[in-house]
Amino acid sequence: MTSPTRPPRPGLPFFVYGTLRAGEANHRRFLRGRTLREEPALLTGAVLYDGPGYPYAVEEPGGTVTGELVTALPEAYPRLLAELDRLEEYTPGDPRNLYERVTRRVTVGDGTAPAWVYVAAPAVAARLRGRGKLVEGGDWLARR
Repeated sequence: MTSPTRPPRPGLPFFVYGTLRAGEANHRRFLRGRTLREEPALLTGAVLYDGPGYPYAVEEPGGTVTGELVTALPEAYPRLLAELDRLEEYTPGDPRNLYERVTRRVTVGDGTAPAWVYVAAPAVAARLRGRGKLVEGGDWLARR
């Protein structure tokens, strides 16, 4: 399906699909002034579920999630990575994680690129599959 999780790669861009997208509250809080590029992108092999004020990407064959590929300024990258991990309540190896940070290839322009993606942690994904509300079309901004 997709590539396995790899160790952190300095400078790897982020695929964002919810509150970190341009115009959303966490974009202003975390990304404004700290990026080189922000480009429309798609994550295939995942679907989107509505969460309590934010979405969860859940890996599912055949699905597509709309978002943006965000490339951070090199000098902002280490601190930004740590801040996004805290925002997404992700700690490597912690079974209480809401999200897991994984490397996936996303479609951007007419090609693909590797990116960090925060996907629902296994226990969260199982709950969402059982009783979550799917965001039709996979675009968090279009749900309104």
